[in-house]
Amino acid sequence: MKCSVSAVFRARATELLPGPSSRGPVPGAARFAQLCAGMCPIVDLFGATSDNRAVANPDRLTALDSTFLHLEDHSAAHMHVASVMVFEGEAPTLKELVEHVMGRLHLVPRYRQRLAYVPFGQGRPVWTDDPHFNPYYHIRHTALPKPAGEEALKRLAGRIFSQRLDRSKPLWEIWLVQSMSGGRFALIAKTHHALVDGISGVDITTVLFDTAREPAAPTAPATPWAAKPLPGQAKLLGEALVERSTVPGEMFRGARAVLRRPRRAVSRFTGALASVGATTLAGIQAPAPASPFNVEIGPHRRYTFLDVDIASLKAVKDSLGGTLNDTVLASVSLALGRYLRRHGHKTDDLVLKAMVPVSVRTKAQRGALGNQVAAMWAPLPVGVENAAEVLRKIAASMDDLKKSGQAVGAQVLTNLAGFAPPTILSQAARLQARQPFFNLVVTNVPGPQFPLYLLGRRLEILYPVVPLAQKQALGIAVMSYDGHLGFGLLGDYDALPDIEELALDLKWAVAALCRAAGVRPRVGSTRKATPKRTTSSSRRNSNSRAGARRPAGTN
Repeated sequence: MKCSVSAVFRARATELLPGPSSRGPVPGAARFAQLCAGMCPIVDLFGATSDNRAVANPDRLTALDSTFLHLEDHSAAHMHVASVMVFEGEAPTLKELVEHVMGRLHLVPRYRQRLAYVPFGQGRPVWTDDPHFNPYYHIRHTALPKPAGEEALKRLAGRIFSQRLDRSKPLWEIWLVQSMSGGRFALIAKTHHALVDGISGVDITTVLFDTAREPAAPTAPATPWAAKPLPGQAKLLGEALVERSTVPGEMFRGARAVLRRPRRAVSRFTGALASVGATTLAGIQAPAPASPFNVEIGPHRRYTFLDVDIASLKAVKDSLGGTLNDTVLASVSLALGRYLRRHGHKTDDLVLKAMVPVSVRTKAQRGALGNQVAAMWAPLPVGVENAAEVLRKIAASMDDLKKSGQAVGAQVLTNLAGFAPPTILSQAARLQARQPFFNLVVTNVPGPQFPLYLLGRRLEILYPVVPLAQKQALGIAVMSYDGHLGFGLLGDYDALPDIEELALDLKWAVAALCRAAGVRPRVGSTRKATPKRTTSSSRRNSNSRAGARRPAGTN
């Protein structure tokens, strides 16, 4: 069964199921499956859900994954996606967290792998086991200065997101932040975009989280992990050259398919050309206008977040029309317009362009690491101040974009990039980063609408992070979880010193939409305090502490 690309905007729990890469059942997976009954998968251009062909080397980076590496080269961009997660209760010890992660790391073996580069740039890098893998390097322990509130957490997150991941090691980190105010703690997770996109990132959280406080133990691996030997330079070069020689074979395979089903092949080909045309013209005919969000960026970041009740925005779209994703884009448009006018920028008839990533991951690919994303260019009418009118314009524009085939065309171009040599990919990535195709990225990822737990501690709220590319000083990521929308705003440290004001503008924008729809807004820390739960580890530690507490600091 096929499903249109517009289905990516639905709040879909199907993306939470572990996929073929999982080597054992994940606790709570049965509950995920119950939510997924009858839902159709997001499909790629050709609608293949069961006959996706394996690539010559599944450990080789795709063209898109490799592009995320090139975007970092010779620039101040950091291509990692991330999240800030706040939990109830007392933090686990570092040892407990490491043991928890290690007990499930076999379900995502890529997290023990590092990059290996092909000599002379004759092929894209491959993932290979890290013989020196040390979990205590990737899982780190820190604390906030008193009063250990959200402002301190934001400053810490901005500092962590300013640091580029070390490519000589597996490309991920998890920071355990202990002793937040209100009897809470936090995790800050960071993963390179070449390893995982936003949707498959949700798949990974099913490995670390449970759907119950006291879950069943995960299935242990059949054999203990042992790193495979690192490939030599000659092997890396030889495999890359052999794979390159197989491209003509893939082309002949496509020719045979045309001869077998000519009418179907011609129909798909003409549809693909139309989609590519829609995508290309969207960037060329209407380039993004100049804005203070499109300036040269440095290596340092600021980060802030906002918690919005999802029921409020659902009530808005039920009253005024559109989708939940349209209400998110309308909130962003209203906030950016208010911010620009306050800083003296003229917004009359100004329409900014947001790059909205959409998933084209098939059902068969769900759970596999790597990027399966395309993009649409969404107009943000920041010059319009009437909240209802902004939502109406965005809903109509997004409906037209879904019909135009923009996202499908973007995926075709991404697939064609797989045939490009790495040197061309590198130049294309730099050119792409300098072209004014869009002003900022706004990504909305559906998450689970039920509580998740880590070592018995309930996840209260999750705030996502989208990276900044060159001349992109602002990125806005949104993720739904258990009745809430977590907005994460990442900005360049020098270009957006007042990013907190923009967060307040976003809060005002949500309230404006609610007023237009006759809905009572609920924005901010609306989650009720949960009674502190005494875990088995805290009971053990209370006897040894005798009332003493660990000093704040960073390990």
